[in-house]
Amino acid sequence: MGEFVNWMNQRLPEYKKVFSKDFIIEHKMNFKPNYILMLLTAIIYVTLVYKFGVRDTIVANLDLIKFMILTPMLLSAFIIDFRLQIIPNRLNLTIFEVGLVFAFLYGLSNVAITINMILGMLAGGGVFLLITLVGGLFYGKEAMGFGDVKLMGALGLFFGLSNIVVITLVSFLIGAVLSIFLLLTKIRKSDEYIPFGPFIVLATFISMYIPFEQIKAVLTQIFTLGLYK
Repeated sequence: MGEFVNWMNQRLPEYKKVFSKDFIIEHKMNFKPNYILMLLTAIIYVTLVYKFGVRDTIVANLDLIKFMILTPMLLSAFIIDFRLQIIPNRLNLTIFEVGLVFAFLYGLSNVAITINMILGMLAGGGVFLLITLVGGLFYGKEAMGFGDVKLMGALGLFFGLSNIVVITLVSFLIGAVLSIFLLLTKIRKSDEYIPFGPFIVLATFISMYIPFEQIKAVLTQIFTLGLYK
């Protein structure tokens, strides 16, 4: 799966099909495994299984299944946006389509979960769209790429309203800290664009592993400067 992510990273920016016989043909001729990506994917999968466990029914395993399907797409979004400052539409659309399938599956047992996921989609995409439009209005340029808007809307279907709000806040917090570090160390110049997609992906993985209430408690202490009890 890690090598498949590497394949996605090559094909998606060039608007080529990912599921293609070329995968087998090209890899027979020129196979260059990305061991770091393969190891990272394996670690994520093993820890997801450890966290959620494997249960008796498909419905009980939906959280594990959806995150295992989402993981390679998140890794691809991180790498492509970091390298090229874009998140391909096909990737965002696939995340959205898979999210819709899971929203339907959850709705078979509890309609309230599906409603919450749809609200998460609207909130995730809506907040980032507002930031993009306001940034364009006041600064004359996009404060946030539309790829980020689409990604957050799609992720809302996976995480629901409360968790997508947490992902939004955590992504901005990570973005602020890492951006300051990059500028202070002169890795990036003040006039250089810093892609926001990787911050969203990091925040998403945090939300996968750490319960909502724990993240909420930490964010409350940070944004209230420890004054809230």
